Amino acid sequence: MIDARCCCGALTLTLPGPSRRVVACHCLDCQRRTGAPFGVGAFYPADAVAIAGISKEFTRVAASGGKVKSYFCPDCGSTVYWKAERLPSMIGVAVGALADPQFPPPVRSIFEESKHSWVQIDGAIDHFWQSSAAAKLG
Repeated sequence: MIDARCCCGALTLTLPGPSRRVVACHCLDCQRRTGAPFGVGAFYPADAVAIAGISKEFTRVAASGGKVKSYFCPDCGSTVYWKAERLPSMIGVAVGALADPQFPPPVRSIFEESKHSWVQIDGAIDHFWQSSAAAKLG
C-alpha cells in the first residue's frame, strides 16, 4: 500500500501500489490545474482506492468532450485526484501527491500538440498528438 496526499495532509488516498497506467498530459487544462508545463497521473480502479478527508470538487469539460471532476483539498488547494466521465471505473491520482521520485515513469504522453517545446519525455512510451482515448488505459 502507498499513500497520496495534499500538501497539508488533510486529504489522503491509500493506493494498492505503484500503477502501470501512468500518463503525462500536456493539455492546457492540466497545465493550468498543476501550474506546471504538464500533469502526470497514475490511474487506478476506483474500487481499489480508499479516500479519507474532505475534498472540494471542480468539474470541467475536457478536450475530449467528456466531463472531468478534479478533487482538491479545501485547505491547501492541492489537487490530489480526478475522475473522468469517459473512464467511470478509474481514478486518476496526481503523481506529485505521491512524493516518490522512484514512482514508475509515464507509459503514455498525450496532448503533445500543446507540449512545451523544451519538454522531453523519453523512454518506451506512446506519444499522442491529442487524446489517447482510442487507445484506452487497459
